[in-house]
Amino acid sequence: MTDKIALTPKTHTAPPAKFSHGVRKGNILQVAGQVGFLPAVEGRPPTPAGPTLREQTRQTLANVKAILEEGGATWDDVLMIRVYLTDVDHFAEMNALYNEYFEQHLTAVPAARTTVYVGLPAGLLIEIDALAVLGD
Repeated sequence: MTDKIALTPKTHTAPPAKFSHGVRKGNILQVAGQVGFLPAVEGRPPTPAGPTLREQTRQTLANVKAILEEGGATWDDVLMIRVYLTDVDHFAEMNALYNEYFEQHLTAVPAARTTVYVGLPAGLLIEIDALAVLGD
């Protein structure tokens, strides 16, 4: 039996409750929902990358990527990406940002699902999680 390994990259703050930013068990890596917080700075609270969907989306994708890398994965290992938005009107802009980002970072496209979600803390516009399977 393979142990679960909790993942918290140096760019992330320790989670505020009993969960991990990501967990790897064997060749499966689950990235917990990430938001657009800038890299952690000791003694400072988490800070959003900016007020715009573009800024937060780019930072959120960077945060997901950091956890993938911490667990030994890349975007090409990702099978599923889930995107949660706080506003249905952001759907078209998010799709454009998503396509722009993944044109540069993927050789094969993962399955994807977008859901409008209204439960993020004030000021946060997007959350992304991912499921990766390493190896062939």
